[in-house]
Amino acid sequence: MAKTPAVIKNISELRRRFYKSVKHKESLLALIAEAEVAEQVYNSNAIENSTLTFEETDKILLEVDPGRYISIQEHFEAVNLAEVIRYINENAKKEELTPEIILKLHEMLLSDIRDNIKGRFRKTGEWVRVGGHIGLDPDQIMAAIEEMFAHYYATSEENIIRRIAKLHLTFEYIHPFIDGNGRIGRVIINYLLIREGYVPITITFTDRSLYYDAFEEFESSGKTSLMEAIIGKALTNSYHKRLAYLEGMEIVNLREYSRRFNISHSNLINKAHRQTIPAFLEKGKWKIGIPAEKQK
Repeated sequence: MAKTPAVIKNISELRRRFYKSVKHKESLLALIAEAEVAEQVYNSNAIENSTLTFEETDKILLEVDPGRYISIQEHFEAVNLAEVIRYINENAKKEELTPEIILKLHEMLLSDIRDNIKGRFRKTGEWVRVGGHIGLDPDQIMAAIEEMFAHYYATSEENIIRRIAKLHLTFEYIHPFIDGNGRIGRVIINYLLIREGYVPITITFTDRSLYYDAFEEFESSGKTSLMEAIIGKALTNSYHKRLAYLEGMEIVNLREYSRRFNISHSNLINKAHRQTIPAFLEKGKWKIGIPAEKQK
């Protein structure tokens, strides 16, 4: 059995603390989830080479003038993905993920962008390539998607991170759509996490290189260790953020934390990236919660 990354071993305890702290704070959780929509949209679109900055993405979603000309396509890429994310936040616990749900999410994503291909898998003769990888034969897509789900639901006793990593890598290997595979694949991760009782994550643009390395690892060896590490660190990040708010901590940036506790800022940043301290990203900035007993 593959070795479980150390950071993933902490998730059970973080999850326990989360459920202990969340009672009667549903409105706070909803605010956090809504505040994260722009971050998820920005990062997922940036991985796909969108030119929008986080600030521009945030303004578009708030219906504020972004300050420069934004193409109609990039505007709808932001607005549509936000709609998909909000749909998942609202409905993932109500509906099991199926091929039909994936098609529905894809239709929402590409509406007013590429209406001729939205909401359907590739047809016979429609081939796609990403880098050096050619997507699966269109005539084999539905069978492969069904097999992907069969494996996921048949391995419910395995580590959730490993199961989701395998499904995500398999989905991207199949590459069932002409366009939108990456963005749909990443929202599927959150659909499954929320449905399984975990919190949603953001795979950041800064992790793009490692993210692509994970696909190469999977295609060359069938291994999922790099994707497990990416999802595991993103999940601990998400729990650290929610716990800082739910447990009423004082939230400061890492530079302020460094000053207060006389710890090297670069050392803290390094540990934050490894998620060996309870730091979290918020609007692209590293922050950390200080429990009451440690506050000065």
